[in-house]
Amino acid sequence: MAAKPQWTELRGLQSQTEDLLRTYSSFSTNPASEKTLSEEQTETQLKKLFADRESVIASVSLKLDSASATAKLQNFRSTLAEHTREYRRLNDVIRQARKNSSILSSVRNDIDSYRSAAQMEEGREADYMLEERGHLDNTHNMTDRVLSQAYAINQDFAEQRARLQNINRRAIYAASQIPGINHIISRINTRKKRDSVIMGVFIAFCFLMFLYFR
Repeated sequence: MAAKPQWTELRGLQSQTEDLLRTYSSFSTNPASEKTLSEEQTETQLKKLFADRESVIASVSLKLDSASATAKLQNFRSTLAEHTREYRRLNDVIRQARKNSSILSSVRNDIDSYRSAAQMEEGREADYMLEERGHLDNTHNMTDRVLSQAYAINQDFAEQRARLQNINRRAIYAASQIPGINHIISRINTRKKRDSVIMGVFIAFCFLMFLYFR
């Protein structure tokens, strides 16, 4: 019956394992991006408890003296195996959750980078559009100034034409008021026509003489 004190030890180790497994399961709900000190310490303590329980079970198995003791030890051995599987399951859950969190963080960073790049591109496009709008405004202003100058010049020409027409009308009116002026102008025009005819005949004569003596 020397093995009886070790039943109490096994119960104590088993109870400690259950408490630590509950603590360890809390890390699976929202794991940090990196393993924390508390998580590492819990894992270390669990691994030590598993090793201690295996050692005690191995020691007790050498001292069994009845079928009931064998069944009792088998129960402790089954519980140890169950706790070991639970630890491995939680460990996988924590690692997978941490991996998913890392992937999600990477995706978020990519999205943020894309949004930042898109915002920068939109900003550059907005600046370009504003710059082009400024160029168009300057062009429109220059066009308006040129058109204004053209309108002013056209108005000036119209005024000058009106003044010349007015002067012409006055000159004609003044000439009509001078006795014999129309007769003088008619004679001047007749003389110009006569001189033109004489000059034309002379040029024709010279051309014929040139052809004759060629």
